Amino acid sequence: MLGLRTRLRALRALSLAREQELPTTARSLAIIMDGNGRWARRHGLPVASGHRAGTRALRRTVETCIELDVRSLAVFAFSTENWSRPKDEIDALMTILAETIEKELPDLAEQGVRTRFVGRRDRVGSDLRQAMEKIESATADKKRLDLWIAFDYGGRAELIDAARNMLEAGVDPAKLDEEVFTSFLCAPEMPDPDLLIRTSGESRISNFLLWQIAYTELAFVEKLWPEFGPADLRAALQAYTRRRRRYGGR
Repeated sequence: MLGLRTRLRALRALSLAREQELPTTARSLAIIMDGNGRWARRHGLPVASGHRAGTRALRRTVETCIELDVRSLAVFAFSTENWSRPKDEIDALMTILAETIEKELPDLAEQGVRTRFVGRRDRVGSDLRQAMEKIESATADKKRLDLWIAFDYGGRAELIDAARNMLEAGVDPAKLDEEVFTSFLCAPEMPDPDLLIRTSGESRISNFLLWQIAYTELAFVEKLWPEFGPADLRAALQAYTRRRRRYGGR
């Protein structure tokens, strides 16, 4: 009997230890918002309509993040490779981004959302660039949720730029570590995502946040981005709580 009780106590202790290893919830998210074009084609609509539907999906996702006390959300809006798309689609994307900055982001700011853009800005018009800077300044004091919009962004380009800037700054190789390297990234203060979600059923990271997602949990969702809703986000976060993050340990 004593041996049985001892084994039961050991099993309960092991179960408790495993529960304590499980994360409570993800506070930092990243999302690859994929599937706008396919959604538009399925509905017999122009691609621009898919991107507008994607903007609505982003808004409800941000508002759900606020409800769930997520503190940081990084979204992949436009990659360095997206410039190869047809000109009319790119023009539509720039128009939709300008509309989002003017109409959607100020409303989110009233809910405590701070907006930051991550990536290059030298390949867009001055009006759009000024709009980006204006919303960043206007939301600088918001503290409910940090929204990082990766625009004209590529993970490899970010790493190359960081290495170039370190060389130009004369960083002593003997003093180079992860903290120093991170300080030369596009947004050094962005937290590493706890969870990365990609919609549309594709199972790749597409050059997004290569440095930051070294130990990020990954979730691939079948739904196209315009179809992604609060229930899908909650399900992904719930699944995250059942994972143990070992960071290379056991």
